[in-house]
This record gives sequence, C-alpha cells and structure tokens, in this order.
Amino acid sequence: PGGQCVITYNGELYNYVEVREELIGLGATFCSDSDTEVLLQAYQVWGRDCLAKFNGMFAFAIYDAERRVIFCARDRLGEKPFLYFGDNTKFVFASEYKALLQHREVPCDVDEMRLLQAAHRPSTGLDADRDTVFRGVKQLLPGEAMEVRVGDLQIETWQYWSPQSNERTGLKDQQVFDEFRELLIDSVRLRMRSDVEVGSCLSGGLDSSAIVCIARNLLGADVEYHTFTGRFPGTSADEWEYAQQVVEQTGVRSHVVEPTVDGFLDALPQFVWANELPVSSSSQYAQWCVFRLAKEQGITVLLDGQGADEVLGGYEQYFASYVESLRQRGESARLGAELPEIRKRYPLALPTSQRALRDRLPFRVRHWLSNRMGVGSALLYGVRADVAQELIEERTRRNLAGGDALRRALTDDTFGGFLTTLLRYGDRNSMAHSREVRLPFCDHRIPEFVLGLPPHLLMGEVQTKRLLRESMRGILPEGIRTRWNKQGFRPPQDLWFQSSALLSHADEMMSSAEFRKSGLWIPEWWEKALSRVRAGELQLGWELFQPLMIHWWREHFVRRIQIQRARAD
Repeated sequence: PGGQCVITYNGELYNYVEVREELIGLGATFCSDSDTEVLLQAYQVWGRDCLAKFNGMFAFAIYDAERRVIFCARDRLGEKPFLYFGDNTKFVFASEYKALLQHREVPCDVDEMRLLQAAHRPSTGLDADRDTVFRGVKQLLPGEAMEVRVGDLQIETWQYWSPQSNERTGLKDQQVFDEFRELLIDSVRLRMRSDVEVGSCLSGGLDSSAIVCIARNLLGADVEYHTFTGRFPGTSADEWEYAQQVVEQTGVRSHVVEPTVDGFLDALPQFVWANELPVSSSSQYAQWCVFRLAKEQGITVLLDGQGADEVLGGYEQYFASYVESLRQRGESARLGAELPEIRKRYPLALPTSQRALRDRLPFRVRHWLSNRMGVGSALLYGVRADVAQELIEERTRRNLAGGDALRRALTDDTFGGFLTTLLRYGDRNSMAHSREVRLPFCDHRIPEFVLGLPPHLLMGEVQTKRLLRESMRGILPEGIRTRWNKQGFRPPQDLWFQSSALLSHADEMMSSAEFRKSGLWIPEWWEKALSRVRAGELQLGWELFQPLMIHWWREHFVRRIQIQRARAD
C-alpha cells in the first residue's frame, strides 16, 4: 500500500492461486491476477515467513521503504539465479553475469583455479558455493534469503529451507508408490497453469516421458500437446525409438531437431554469450536447439524432466552408496541377494579390482607417465602436477544431510552443486530463446518426500529410480518403464571431432599465447592428445572439449564484457 514496497522478480509462483485466496481471506485486495502481486502482498502480510508459502522457481528483491531493507530470496532448489556484489558503498544484483558486470566497480577478474576445477569436475566447479568464477561476485545458494540494510549496506544471509532426512517408518511399499504418483501428478498439474500454451521436452528417457504421459492424462485425449525432441540419427546417442513410443501412446504432436557440429560452431558466439560460463559438453547445445525449436513453433512454456536423476537416484554410480547404505543398516539379506544382480545389470556401477589397483599408483607417478609416454585420457594429466594435485583434493561439502550413504549422496548432488549446475544450463538456454522451462521434479515437496524413505524404495530390486518406475505402472509405456540403461541427452561429441572445422578450432587454441603462457596447462600434453584424436582416439574429444570451451568462453564472453566496459569508461 502507498508504494511502501517495490519488487523486481524473475520466475513463477505455481501455487499463486492458492496463496492469493489465503491472502484474500486475511483481508488483502488485489488489482491484478499476477503472481508478482501475490508475492509482494504475501511479503507485506507474512514478512520473511512468506517464503514458506511459495511453490515455484524464483529470484526476487523487494525494497521495503518502511523497514529500509532490501529483502532477497532464491527458490529452494536454485532454478533461478541470484548474483550480487556488495561492499560498504554499493549493493548490485542481477540474474545474469553480463548485467552485473556492466557496473564498472564490479570486479571482472577470473578465478583461474575455480575455472579449472569446473573443467575437471563440471558438476561442482562453479555452482557449489557462494563464490563464483568472477572474484567478488557472489550468489545466493538454493533455499537462501538475504536482507540488505539500506542505511549501511550490511548483509544478513540465512537458509530458509533445507531438506529434512528424518526417515518415515511403518509404510507399505505400495502405499509409498501411490503417494509419490499423486505428488508427481500434482506437481505437473501446478506447472501446467499458464495463460500461454504449454508443451514438453521429450528425450525418450524415463523422466521426460513420465511428464508427457501425465500431462496427456491431465489434459484429456482431445487437447493438442506439443513435444520437442533432439535426435542424432545413425549414432548410439539417438533415443528416438523410445521417444516414439511415448508419441504413439499419447498422440502428442511431435517436433524434432537434429543438432550438428556445424550448427554448433555457427551458433558458438551467441551460445557462449547466453550461457555466460563454460559448459561441460555439447549436450548443452543440444538443449539450446530444443528450446530454439520450441520458439519456432510458438510454444512459450515447456515442462522438462531435469532433477529426477539426482533426487530419485537415477545414475548407476549411486549403487555404490546404496550398497554402503545397506551395510550401514545391517540389511545383509537384501545385500546378499541384490549385490550379484547389481554387478550383472550394471557392471560399471561398483568399483573393480582393476580400477582399485590403478588408483593405488601415486598420482604424481601416473601424471609423469602420462606426459612421458603420451598416454592417459584424464584432463588432470594436461595441467601442471601441483595444480592437478590441488584439483583432486576433496571439496568441502555443505553437510546438508545426515542419514545413510545414499541419502547423503542424493542430497549432496541435488543441493550441493550437480543439479544446480544443470539448472543453470537450463535457465540460460531457455531464456536465450525467451522460453520458460518448468521442472516438476524440482517441486520442493518431492525431495522432502524422497529423503525420508529407506534406500530400498529408491534403488532396491536392482533399479535406478525405483520409486518413479513403480509409481508409473500403467502410465508409462512398459518399454520405457523397464529400460534399465541410463543414457544422457547429449550429442555424439566424440564423432564431432572428425570435423575439420572443429579440429581447426583446437589448432587455434593450441597456438594461442593465452593457452601456451597460462602457466597452468601443459600444451605439449594437449598437442599429443589432439594428435591422438586425429589418429582415431575420438573418445579423447570429451576431455579436449574442456580447454576448448574455456578458450571460447574467454573469446566470446569475457573479452566481449571487457570491450563493453572499456567503451563505457
């Protein structure tokens, strides 16, 4: 009232209808139907506690003139970014680095070790903590809020939500599966609220397929629904045969795009500028192409399956934590029955004696052998030994969860960096094409539900994402529900390194003074790696992509920012 509060807001409150009705019951009046007004009025009624009312993706700042504070918050899982810079004289914030870095007093210096950490471990290098790759630029973490006092610019930050790990007991398995199915359906229902047409990304995997099938059931058979799929025909990366099963069962209107290396190189300047930070692989370009296709077809809002793998246990490497959890809980009978079957269905999921023997060799010896003999494929061999040693040290975890090993692994990957990194990719690539991507598996009620369950309901019976598979009986095509292999949505990047144009980019990087004089890389190792790629060891392209991406990022993002700042001075 009276202009006491002003808001700037990025995101969407999916449950704004319910919150609005509650506020009206408390005497509030509204002059619009927007979720933005609901958010602002919720703050005026409940203050900081308004955050507990919201189900959505958001980053916002509210200037409260009466209290003389700026109240800021980021959604629970970190779908929307909140970047800021603050000192005794100023507080600057934005959703994008490119906006924040326009301020001449915001440092543009790059943290080189953090950059290399991201190349070595893309899932945690740039999104796991408050600091960012630009020194001085900070970020609110998922589930955090902040108040800035206008008078002296003092900042108070706190965690307003964190996942709980108290185990639920006394539940029958089928009861859990039924509850989860209803929860997921409700999450999809909320995210289909829109005044523009809603469609879905569809890879052919378990997660996006489940969302499309649920959406079809909610809409009914007669409503047109659009799906968007990236294809890589003639390669093992192509999942069209699975996506087609969903298309045929649901009768959706399918749109397909085929990302190529030539298209990637053509879009490179725009792609890097929009993503703002180095990306880990060309899969982010494939995502870019899917969102671009949706724009071409006029579909503004898209549902996507991001988040399920981390929250529900979708990666086979989680079986190591699952096995450890069974040991911790003394479930020896289950462990004895399932362990041989895990090794049979997922032979790479658990450590092998050969891998353990290799890892017992001191790293510095392996590093020396790789550089001396021109062998090995790890990025760590291509950086100075002392730098590599620092990179492999275990990062500090945020200690978000107690409980068993599986619960800790899922919590750490969901809230400690892995998923947050993937959400950054999705946010930047969708916004680059003015699309809004909504993620039903990132509804905060899902991790709250899941992290209170015993391990066997998540990965028992030798199943990744058992909870989702069992809850989707009768909804998903059986060929997808019982598809055990996990395949990420990514182009055949190794085959892309047969492209002479891409290899020319690698040659350009190798000869650049920036690369050769960095003092961190070992140019000779990378030259040998490039020769090995040319000789047919295309799998090395996955590692070669990392320094290439950093090279492109410096050229198409950092240098462009520096030019803009120089012109402004």
